[in-house]
Amino acid sequence: MVTMAQRLEALRTERGLSRPALSAALGFPKTAMEKFETGRQTPTQDQQRKLADYFGVTLPYLRGESDSPGEGDSWLAGSVPDEAPVSIPAAFPVQKKPRPAAVQEDSAVFGALLKSPSFQALVRSAALEVLRSPEGQEILAKAVRRELGRR
Repeated sequence: MVTMAQRLEALRTERGLSRPALSAALGFPKTAMEKFETGRQTPTQDQQRKLADYFGVTLPYLRGESDSPGEGDSWLAGSVPDEAPVSIPAAFPVQKKPRPAAVQEDSAVFGALLKSPSFQALVRSAALEVLRSPEGQEILAKAVRRELGRR
């Protein structure tokens, strides 16, 4: 699995930039890229977005969570036709809490599971089955009506 530090170094060297030059181009402190590429510091969410935009890649690719640098990276993409975009607001805001070290180690195993083609096929199949069920159709219809009512 590629780390964000490795991905950043590869993207920077592909462009032929020095660490200080890239830091300056993005408005980061002079030594920021050195810290990011050596793993001594992790870029903030805002810094990650700036880096992804600068290199023209997705955040999952930058973080090493995906091997596809462009959009359309989702393995679920294309499973359901895009007729009208529907945004469903979250019922409860997600609050991030610090994760224990054991959970972080488990995340690598879970990340590998998520990349498994057989697991992706299983999830895709289950999601489509739910969406095609009468209950799923009712939930989708309510979400679409709610969204259209807002416009």
